[in-house]
Amino acid sequence: MLKMILVIAIGYLLGSISTGVVLSKMLAKTDIRTQGSGNAGTTNMLRVLGRKAALLTFIGDMLKGIIAVFIGKWLVGGELGGLLGVVGAVLGHYYPLYFGFKGGKGIATSFGSLLFVFPVQALLAFTVFLVLVAVTHYVSVGSVAAAITLPLLVVFTHFDQPALWIITACTGASVVWRHRANIKRLMNHTESKLDFSKLKGKKKA
Repeated sequence: MLKMILVIAIGYLLGSISTGVVLSKMLAKTDIRTQGSGNAGTTNMLRVLGRKAALLTFIGDMLKGIIAVFIGKWLVGGELGGLLGVVGAVLGHYYPLYFGFKGGKGIATSFGSLLFVFPVQALLAFTVFLVLVAVTHYVSVGSVAAAITLPLLVVFTHFDQPALWIITACTGASVVWRHRANIKRLMNHTESKLDFSKLKGKKKA
């Protein structure tokens, strides 16, 4: 039990390293949480600071989750240890200790960490994300759909291990909850669409 708590605590401290906040201060002398949507994640970094900053944010947020998973597997072992690392990292990303407990929505951190716990399921959920974003141009739609898809896949493949799918389901539910404002904007038809020209490094005419 002590090792489990330690894994979550270490994961939380790693997750609290808000890549978007650090990079925005380094690259633009600003706090990304005061710009655009106010979110510290990849999408807002793309809209405000461009694709290079967004890519670095995505990689950084993934890496902290991945490191937390490997620490969990080392200290506790197996998929359970990895998932405990995921829980800590995602909580840290949501409520970063070093940045006033105001963080991002956890997509990159969740995906990066879960990729090393449930690789096939995570990749399938990411495929759902990519397809829906490509079709709708709404990152939030893809994010919420992926957050729902992955736990369902884990239930299907690990039905005899309720501890695993319960933790995964709670993580997915937390991601959906963090997108509640986006869901409300989608219902009101006021949600911002992703500008694919920024992914290509082009400026709108």
